[in-house]
Amino acid sequence: MGAKILDGRKISQEIREELRGRVEKLKEKGIIPCLAGILVGEDPGSVTYVNLKEKSAEEIGLRSHMLRLPESTTQRELLDHIRRLNEDPGVHGIFIQLPLPSHLDEQEALNAVLPSKDVDGFHPENVGRAWLGQEAFVPATPIGIKVLVERYGYDFRRKHVVIVNTDNLVGKPLASLLVQENVGANVTLCQPDTPDLANFTRAADILVVAVNRPAFITGDMVKEGVIAIDFGYSLVEDPQTGKKKAKGDLDFESVKEKAEAITPVPGGVGPMTVTMLLWNTVRAAERAT
Repeated sequence: MGAKILDGRKISQEIREELRGRVEKLKEKGIIPCLAGILVGEDPGSVTYVNLKEKSAEEIGLRSHMLRLPESTTQRELLDHIRRLNEDPGVHGIFIQLPLPSHLDEQEALNAVLPSKDVDGFHPENVGRAWLGQEAFVPATPIGIKVLVERYGYDFRRKHVVIVNTDNLVGKPLASLLVQENVGANVTLCQPDTPDLANFTRAADILVVAVNRPAFITGDMVKEGVIAIDFGYSLVEDPQTGKKKAKGDLDFESVKEKAEAITPVPGGVGPMTVTMLLWNTVRAAERAT
């Protein structure tokens, strides 16, 4: 019997249905949850992603308020826009689409968002509170990974979770979620260029990889029964058709032969990410009541 496929599209739709119900309850109290976003410039990937967030928010009943600013926007102008959103009681969640143009100070902009509206979970106060196990917003991808695994009936308690990623988007915030006593995982964070990386990945009960290197983790690098989570994305040319196809960081076919469960690319963690941003926004509106 092959590995169970962890279908992020299916779980994402289930969560969005639940969010619609929570949004309706807020509207009965006269509250329309609002997600505000700031896009600076016209990077094609960022434009597409902001459009997706806007559409997804509206589909579950949120109000969306997207500021699309020219690339020439100054740091002061950007901070002024953030301040106005912070002061607007009708705005419950704020995200800044990254990356920003190189002349802008990304960290200063992220730090300027009120922690109570920081639905991306990048403000230092939210980061610190998350590590302390306190109420906090955490980036959407780590929440999506945790919820996806749990909704398929798997438990993190006393499992060895190996995360091949140490950035502020996936690795660190995911570790902050999983090491809390109420979750109870044992967590190892690994740099992808670690010479003996396979010694770590073979020890994983749950393996999370996010390095954007196609087929980086092969079947001989995992143990039997692993739960394998892939948040990598690369476009690789198919030698037979010449067309480019999405590939994850796992060598899917060889890892699938040994895994208990595995996420596909596309259709695994990716669909969960926008959904959990919406989830954070609904939480922010509920907390503001």
